[in-house]
Amino acid sequence: MKKKLKLVVPNNRPSRAEAEQAVRTLIEWIGENPAREGVRETPKRVVKAFEEYFRGYGMNAEEILSKTFKEVGTYDGPVLVKNLRLESRCEHHLAPFVGHVHIAYVPDGRVVGLSKLSRLIDVYASRMQTQERLTSEIADALDKYIKPKGVAVLIEAEHFCMKLRGVGEDNAWTVTTRFLGSYKKDASARENFLKMVRV
Repeated sequence: MKKKLKLVVPNNRPSRAEAEQAVRTLIEWIGENPAREGVRETPKRVVKAFEEYFRGYGMNAEEILSKTFKEVGTYDGPVLVKNLRLESRCEHHLAPFVGHVHIAYVPDGRVVGLSKLSRLIDVYASRMQTQERLTSEIADALDKYIKPKGVAVLIEAEHFCMKLRGVGEDNAWTVTTRFLGSYKKDASARENFLKMVRV
């Protein structure tokens, strides 16, 4: 069960009542009646949903990655976790983009719990995002706080701002990558990562 987190924003933010009123205004703007029975509670529901969608603003990557383990035996290869679920929202239309994140890192004497990689994704995915920045933020945080020999991140996602509006591209997937350390320097390491992701 996911830990419930409160949205953390500056003290000078609009009140909850003001946020709900903003939703009512949008409901009226599209031509709907915000007083209608089925819509009456929608502003409250939307604000509550926003707290969940954007919980990443109240999360901290350093805290999540603070606990590591040094007992790795003689293991000196990469650690790859594939197909981690991704759900985020684009900062241009607030439309969701969904897909998978593949993360690999080469430990330098310590490893992190595998579930922490999923939580790390959540820190940045649960904010207004672009896929390009999200890819960099995940890789950079892992590099900064775990200090591995190398980091590789690949994200493949379907963007609903393209799928359900605008050009209406139904089968388009966006793929982004970031390589740091040994993965950036060594082409064979990158090739091996991509090969392992595709297996």
